[in-house]
Amino acid sequence: MAGTEDKESKTEPATDKKIRDAIEKGNIPVSRELSTFASIAALLIVLVFISRQNAAVLVDKLSVFIDSPDKFSLESGRDVTQLIQAIALEVGRFLTPVIAVLSVAGLASTILQNLPQVVYERIRPQWSRISPMSGWSRIFGKSGFVEFLKAVFKFFTIAVVCGLLLKSEQYKVVNAMFSDPSLVPEMILTMAIRLVSAVSIATIVLVAGDLIWARFRWHRDLRMSRQEIKDEFKQMEGDPLVKSRLRSLAQDRSRKRMLAAVPRATVVIANPTHYAIALRYDRQETSAPIVLAKGTDLIALRIRETAEKHGVPVVEDKALARSMYDLVEVDRMIPPDFYRAVAQILFFIFTRAK
Repeated sequence: MAGTEDKESKTEPATDKKIRDAIEKGNIPVSRELSTFASIAALLIVLVFISRQNAAVLVDKLSVFIDSPDKFSLESGRDVTQLIQAIALEVGRFLTPVIAVLSVAGLASTILQNLPQVVYERIRPQWSRISPMSGWSRIFGKSGFVEFLKAVFKFFTIAVVCGLLLKSEQYKVVNAMFSDPSLVPEMILTMAIRLVSAVSIATIVLVAGDLIWARFRWHRDLRMSRQEIKDEFKQMEGDPLVKSRLRSLAQDRSRKRMLAAVPRATVVIANPTHYAIALRYDRQETSAPIVLAKGTDLIALRIRETAEKHGVPVVEDKALARSMYDLVEVDRMIPPDFYRAVAQILFFIFTRAK
């Protein structure tokens, strides 16, 4: 019941992150029927463009063994080895292009579906691959049922095609018994080409359907529940509670650093209780006053208390404090717009100090 409920809860499409993770682990949509179709198409290419000429060359090369067997000496093991090597060489020349075409077709069917990549997860030993229960579910589950239907379709398709072809060619087959034996290979090759062509055409429908089914099943298996999407978002963006805690710690450190810098201030401009800005001005250090600390409400009161404790002048100017608070930044010089107003305050403080 838990497994059924878990599947039913996965109603949301997979996120981009989950799709990327699945691909990195080697979980990609693959159509087996496309590989089968590629092999059949490659076989058709071999029969049409390679077999006729290469087979004639091979027959011509090997016919000498039948026509003139006396030309070959088999008196020692070395003679036998050389004969086998000669036969293997000719057979290899015949099979090499065949194997090459089949290999290229197999690789192309894989590459066209998904780009090749090395995935160590696919070769890592896993109990589920040899588990009888997992194998049972794969065979008798929905995927196994679909594979069974595809196998039945292929069986009946090939059976019907073969039956129709043999029925249409039955008179040629019977007449071949009374014709020149040298014409029999050509007849067999022609029938084979027609048979493979018919099977290829018949399986195109199956391949198209299997491609769609493979993609649909892949996306269906990657579906997520809403809770999984929330957990993934938290993982990517960070837990809001943790982020809030980190932000609070950063603000605490910033406040402590500002309050520690207030004793070095030249003046604190305040709006009696709501705003406070600590400025430092030294001609040898900077060309304009620099902001050491700023704050509102409780932080503003702490700045004033610290300034008064260390003998830093506090000047109350409601309009200036309010307007400066929004535009100045800590550890930065004040904007030029405030030069005149701040200069008057500093002139007053320096004059009074003398």
